[in-house]
Amino acid sequence: MAYIDFTDKISVKVSIIDEQHKKLVEIINDLHNAMVSGKGKTVMDDILLRMIEYVKVHFSTEESLMVQYDFPERSEHEAQHIELTSQVGELYVKVRENKLNVTIETMNFLKDWLNHHIMETDKKLGAFLQTKGVK
Repeated sequence: MAYIDFTDKISVKVSIIDEQHKKLVEIINDLHNAMVSGKGKTVMDDILLRMIEYVKVHFSTEESLMVQYDFPERSEHEAQHIELTSQVGELYVKVRENKLNVTIETMNFLKDWLNHHIMETDKKLGAFLQTKGVK
C-alpha cells in the first residue's frame, strides 16, 4: 500500500500540475517503501536529490503558468516555492552531515509539505487556471 495516494481530493484539475504532483507523490512513496524494507538511510540521499531536482521542474511549470495567465496571488505563491525549496535543501544538508534521523521525520515532513502546499496553495492556482480555460 502506498504511503500517499494521489486522489481526486488533491487534484487541482490542471493536467500538467496533477501529473507533476503524482511524480512528487511517487518520490515520497519510494522513500516509504525503502524505509519499510529497512533501506531508508541508504536511499535518503538519492531521494532528496530527486525531490530537489523535481521540485525545481514543478515550481518552474507553476510559475510559468502564473506569469502567462497573470495569477493575482503569484508573489505569495512564489514565496512559498522559495521557502519550500529551502526547507528541502536544509533537509538534504542535515542528511549529508548525519545530523538528522532521516526516515520517519523526513517522510512525514515531505508528506505534510506536499499535502499542505497542494491543498492550501495549488488548489487556488488550479481553480484560477480553470477560469482561464486551462485543463
